[in-house]
Amino acid sequence: MISFLDLAKINRRYQSELSEAAQRVIKSGWYIQGVEVNEFEREFAAYCGTKHCIGVANGLDALTLTLRAWKELGKLSENDEVIVPANTYIASILAITENRLKPVLVEPDLITYNLCPRKVAEAITPRTKAILAVHLYGQLAPMAELNSLAEAHNLLVLEDSAQSHGAAMKGVKAGNLGNASGFSFYPGKNLGALGDGGAVTTNNDELAETIRVLGNYGSQKKYENLYQGVNSRLDEIQAAMLRVKLRYLDEETRRRREIALVYAKGIGRSDIVQPIPVDSSLDSLESHVFHLYVVRTQHREKLQAYLTESNIQTLIHYPIPPHKQMAYANQSLDEFESVSSLAKEVLSLPMGPHLTLDDADHVVEILNSYA
Repeated sequence: MISFLDLAKINRRYQSELSEAAQRVIKSGWYIQGVEVNEFEREFAAYCGTKHCIGVANGLDALTLTLRAWKELGKLSENDEVIVPANTYIASILAITENRLKPVLVEPDLITYNLCPRKVAEAITPRTKAILAVHLYGQLAPMAELNSLAEAHNLLVLEDSAQSHGAAMKGVKAGNLGNASGFSFYPGKNLGALGDGGAVTTNNDELAETIRVLGNYGSQKKYENLYQGVNSRLDEIQAAMLRVKLRYLDEETRRRREIALVYAKGIGRSDIVQPIPVDSSLDSLESHVFHLYVVRTQHREKLQAYLTESNIQTLIHYPIPPHKQMAYANQSLDEFESVSSLAKEVLSLPMGPHLTLDDADHVVEILNSYA
């Protein structure tokens, strides 16, 4: 069986270092907001090239607390509009509605699946105050164009970098391409903890401090509460795990890109739409870290069944778009025919540093033999 993602195999490589890191925390006697969190925040900020990193409980909280902080700072107000791609995972939308802001969903570019600047421009109204740019599947959104629009209309830009750890644009990494960025360290992410975790990166001192206080019960000083905050803090043991795995992130990203190139250059079926051109090289893939390798096909169910029978595990990201979810059934979210079509056609092939090049060749061989 070629697994879609084998976390046990991935983490086994670092088992001795992970065990040592866990023992270090256990022996310290300090389990919340200690040395490991402080050091991971410093190291991840340096990796992203930002001034600040604030560890939080998960990726959803990273987005939610950033928008909440902007409200506390007077940058956003209730019912302000936030532009977001219509084909994202629902967490991007939840962060907006949790803050009583209005999500304005726009259709994606059907080549990259990311925000289309032209459609973003068409969606801007006097109530628009922010753009939530999702780097879907590990590929950077067109940040230069989105930042230009934001500057012209005085909008905030929040990156959803949950799937894009290490992706870069002219040497500038995800997390440092907007006003702030939310990361997830869910175990299956490119930089994954051994449990939940998240972080916000930013270069803004006031925003960083506000997010940190909001995530600590609204308290800057013990027993004194500035805000009606929440408990959302990165765990010491998870921070220790992440410090180990951060050292290997670039190496694992290179393997992901190598697997992607095998797929791109080997899959010969005209009825399968791929995410990158076949003439790409490793050096040309700076902006894509291949959290997922997503293809499109109009005969997905049959193809997925065939791959399963051939002992190749695949998944679907995502079968139901946000505007079709029961959670938003009573809200006036627009209908998006192209997004609904994508949801019926996308199929994620095995992707991750657990794969060998031989594994990727085998996936290609089986795909090409499908009749």
